[in-house]
Amino acid sequence: MKLRAAFLLCLLFTTLALPAAQDWPQWRGPARTGAIEGFKAPASWPDRPKQIWKVQAGIGHASPIVVSGRVYQFSRTGEQESISARDLTTGKELWRQAYDAPYQMNPAATAHGKGPKSTPVHDRGRIYTFGISGVLSAWQAQDGRLLWRKDFKKEFKSTIPDFGVAMSPIAAGDSLILHVGGIGEGAVMALDPASGATKWAWKGDGPAYASPIVAEFAGTRQIVTLSQRRVIGLSLADGALLWQIPFTTEYDQNSVTPVVVGDLLIYGGISKPTTAVRVSPDGGKWQTSEAWQNADVPMYMSSPVMSGGYLYGLTQRNRGQFFCLDVKTGKTTWMTKGREGENAAMLTAGNLVFAMTTEGELVVMRANPGQFEPVKRYTVADSAVWAHPVLTGNGLIVKDAETLAYWVF
Repeated sequence: MKLRAAFLLCLLFTTLALPAAQDWPQWRGPARTGAIEGFKAPASWPDRPKQIWKVQAGIGHASPIVVSGRVYQFSRTGEQESISARDLTTGKELWRQAYDAPYQMNPAATAHGKGPKSTPVHDRGRIYTFGISGVLSAWQAQDGRLLWRKDFKKEFKSTIPDFGVAMSPIAAGDSLILHVGGIGEGAVMALDPASGATKWAWKGDGPAYASPIVAEFAGTRQIVTLSQRRVIGLSLADGALLWQIPFTTEYDQNSVTPVVVGDLLIYGGISKPTTAVRVSPDGGKWQTSEAWQNADVPMYMSSPVMSGGYLYGLTQRNRGQFFCLDVKTGKTTWMTKGREGENAAMLTAGNLVFAMTTEGELVVMRANPGQFEPVKRYTVADSAVWAHPVLTGNGLIVKDAETLAYWVF
């Protein structure tokens, strides 16, 4: 009894020592930019962060989300996809729901597994998951109760892109936005979050693997995303196509989430220049005009982050090079030598930039446009990390091939 009491007291003190965590309710964080406020950087970075807990979590590359002290993880066990809720401070599972989700992999993507790859989104007490074969589910966040489900099989010949669904839905206003369908045919849709009923649909192109963002240009809120063969801007109000830019990559692998800085839209893709365009209305019509291109830093699957007027990211070149470029000019200010990793999830907090590589290494660097200034490098996973990690409080949540772990600095 004394040992148990001591353990509980120790756990209580550990819990009290952890700063309150800011919610991370969707792909790339609160604003879909990879940025978060309130991260508590240590006065002195430790030689190694402390692992608070680590659990088996199923396979897949969906990123965890954190809301109100709970961690939600979408994953796969066998031929089922599942969504689970855990207590952030202890890792204790609070509920889990699963459904049958058989999936046949494209031979070219077997190394990436059967998914899921799409990150859930939390909005007003509900969690929405989008499975690798195009099954959309709405769950009650409190207890995991299934609210509704759609699979879109009656609307499209295929609901699965070549490499499986990877697009993460977004909650925007009173709508849930997602891109459904398969190669050559699909629709960006706005659904009623409470029922799943379709509010509008734009059927101009099939889905890619990038995730949509909400941007505002000249007072008009728009859904901006990379489709299979285009960069598009749709009216959030009714789904009308406002503008489009032809954009294709090898094997139709458009994967990078676009970034908006003022009236600039920045996008990129495998073996393509990173490009910035200005989006503006002109005589009742919308137009895009190229501001700059940078062919030195093409991006494959790694979406960049902004800090202090500079863009930080990972180019595919030389097996992965971190880079910084000036958003005003598009000029590269520095670039590392290479071999950083096949992919890296980029995050930013205050004057820090974090990069979580596929090799399980967390690189902490200063947001310094003058030079690459690494602070620390930590190994925080034993297997490949494709899921985007979560910065919260003074810690980091990492999903690797099969486990979920909570580290604090």
